[in-house]
Amino acid sequence: MPQFAYGVAAAVNGSAVGTPGIIGGASMPVPTGMHSNNMAAATLNGSNSYAGDNLFAVQSTIPKLSMAINTIYSEVQQFGRSYETFHNCFNNYSQRKAAMVGHDSELHLQDIQLQDQCRILAGQRSSILQELKRITFDYDAIQETVINELKNWQRNQALAGNGAPFRDNLDDIQRCIVLLLELVGKILENVNAMQRIPLEHNDECGELIVHVRQAQQVLVLSSFIVEKQPPQVMKTNTRFAAGVRWLIGPQLGISVNGPQVECIILSEAQAQRHSAQRTMPDSSNSTPASSGEIVNNIGNLEYNNQTGVFSASFRTMQLKKIKRAEKKGTESVMDEKFALLFYTSVVVNDYRIRVWTLSLPVVVIVHGNQEPQSWATITWDNAFSDIVREPFHVPDKVVWSQLAMALNIKFESSTGRGLTEENLNFLHEKLFRRSLVNNGDEDYITWAQFCKEPLPDRSFTFWDWFFAIMKLTKDHLLNLWKAGLIVGFINKHRAEQELMHTQEAGTFLLRFSDSELGGITVGFLKDNSVLMLSPWTARDLNIRGLADRIHDVDMLRWLYPSRRNRDEAFNEFYTQRMEESTRHDGYVTNTIRVNVPAIENNTGTPQHVMQSPHSHDIQMGNENSIDFLQNLPLDGSAPWDISGADDLEFFNSHN
Repeated sequence: MPQFAYGVAAAVNGSAVGTPGIIGGASMPVPTGMHSNNMAAATLNGSNSYAGDNLFAVQSTIPKLSMAINTIYSEVQQFGRSYETFHNCFNNYSQRKAAMVGHDSELHLQDIQLQDQCRILAGQRSSILQELKRITFDYDAIQETVINELKNWQRNQALAGNGAPFRDNLDDIQRCIVLLLELVGKILENVNAMQRIPLEHNDECGELIVHVRQAQQVLVLSSFIVEKQPPQVMKTNTRFAAGVRWLIGPQLGISVNGPQVECIILSEAQAQRHSAQRTMPDSSNSTPASSGEIVNNIGNLEYNNQTGVFSASFRTMQLKKIKRAEKKGTESVMDEKFALLFYTSVVVNDYRIRVWTLSLPVVVIVHGNQEPQSWATITWDNAFSDIVREPFHVPDKVVWSQLAMALNIKFESSTGRGLTEENLNFLHEKLFRRSLVNNGDEDYITWAQFCKEPLPDRSFTFWDWFFAIMKLTKDHLLNLWKAGLIVGFINKHRAEQELMHTQEAGTFLLRFSDSELGGITVGFLKDNSVLMLSPWTARDLNIRGLADRIHDVDMLRWLYPSRRNRDEAFNEFYTQRMEESTRHDGYVTNTIRVNVPAIENNTGTPQHVMQSPHSHDIQMGNENSIDFLQNLPLDGSAPWDISGADDLEFFNSHN
């Protein structure tokens, strides 16, 4: 098979080699350089909008263009017949010319008539070519809009990786691509028909064929995409799924044979080299160099006749090994980005098409404790990368408004409720140690400030703190947060001021701890002063939920800022309480209760209704307490209690 290397702009994934066109066409090599990088309608730097109106406009414009192509087709056919008539007349004239010696006037007249016919044909040809150029120009605009829509879809797919709402209009995009493939094939057919007519200045046809064929190839190669992204934080030896889709539908007849797709993992440097070369290796059987070993990494593209989807699914892939690059400076494995490369090679009409596409960046980990920093890498990349870029370039700094949007999207997707303007102002102050000015448009936050440099007077970074709060809320505080019962994002000093301003004892609020990763604390007003309970973390809330803990502290009466009665606000979130009775298996039931010695009778020891001469008090070295009270009826022994570290009481009793 003849080979001709074909490359396209960075936005196009793949290559096409051969002699004839994909759908019809003459024998002409195709150079690079048609696809435009003008992304006027594209979504950049964290914007979450679709140019849906553009796609609807395209869908209404395509039929008009199709009508114009059908009209020009009729004109091309009529021109062909006229040329054939002229050609026959010219041949007859040439044959008779030798026998018409002495008939100069008649020869001159026929010569003039043929010249006039030739000029008319040349004019018609020029008019048809101009119309074909106009149609091609209109087609280019439509194709660019559709490809931009596809790039928007891919960009929003990345934003959805951070939790942004995702409008999946891929089926609409495919419908446009399928129609465009049909139209560009017809345009190419018309231009080829004009080129076959041997009049002067056929170079103009040749240039138009090059342009149209390249537009066709750009469309085919651009439409091979990752529809289902792999997990962006990927753990070795753990199964994961992904899927690719070729938006050409049944066009080209490729779907008949079900071509094989292979997946490998590339380092950032390998992805950069691959994108720069823009072509697969010459041999369709060769495998590109990879940075790891993936099992179950081969799938077949299958066409669904009902849905029109031409796709391949990888359901049980597993990354067994990973090769890492040398680290520079403070880089860690959680900063290192990889990507999955999906590629295939097919032959259509003696024309080889090699397509490939890259997944969104992934970070490979081997242990769960690497997740927080890995998600910092992915969150930053998803939020701030451009639609078309060199893998995997992201800005080193962004303005606060961009980061605020990303944090809000991330938190809302995780917890079900977004951040308020006041919450975001608090986060700004935490990062910049000052109040927000001019919406933060002049405040830049660097990657290092975001997740590398510890916060002032802390051993952890901003992202460490934010991620821990987000996880705590998702795992233990979800319903309370969604109900608006947690203030959360307020510093200790501001909380004290707000509570003092209420001047009502028992008023309390819930805030995320500044000093404890993944901690929540209760601040409340007592005797004209504000007390703060030591923070509760996931470990504490696994033992007893936050609503029940609040119920246990009688001092907590009015929730700030709503001033609602505590039980009215939290009643639906209290757990069902077991009756204090002996169970059928002979065990006595027990419950757990928070106890705060500092506010019970103003002593450091909790007071209990039961009295026992044999009680034992074991101190466990923490400012709050866990109390165990048990009635042991069988032997008549006295109750006992343990005061300790976790602010809880365990009551065991029997009837």
